[in-house]
Amino acid sequence: MTSAGVLLDAFGRIREVVHEAVDGLGEKELGFRVDPGANSISWLVWHLTRVQDDHVADVAGLEQVWTADGWYERFGLPLGKRATGYGDSADDVAVVQAAAELLTGYYDAVHEQSLRYIETLTDADLTRIVDTRWDPPVTLGVRLVSVISDDLQHAGQAAYLRGVILRTQP
Repeated sequence: MTSAGVLLDAFGRIREVVHEAVDGLGEKELGFRVDPGANSISWLVWHLTRVQDDHVADVAGLEQVWTADGWYERFGLPLGKRATGYGDSADDVAVVQAAAELLTGYYDAVHEQSLRYIETLTDADLTRIVDTRWDPPVTLGVRLVSVISDDLQHAGQAAYLRGVILRTQP
């Protein structure tokens, strides 16, 4: 298996967990927070998708799916177009409310753009420096693994919340 193949498999696993966490839930369940400072499934999935969209579009030299395909308008959130969830307050988290189809639709569109880009990569591409603000500078391979790690953590949190919700419903 090539390095690109490993990355494609990892991104595919994120998609599986996102769908398992979201599918079949209503907006009330997706917006549930265990306390006023906690994240909801809606926010977690929106955030992990925004991060993947932002980071992969940046390294690929593409426009984000969020703006290119009208997802910003479809979500209609009272947040800026560049918002990804980093540094969000509890109030910001509360406004991210969305239907399951909207969340998975946006995720799937970002996933497809990510896969199209990753399929073009060679092992040599992964050593390209993409961010010099860090010491050591961040390579493309490290950036993609970082996105995978962050996304899997948030998708796992969403899956856990789904279990809490389903076990506590009458």
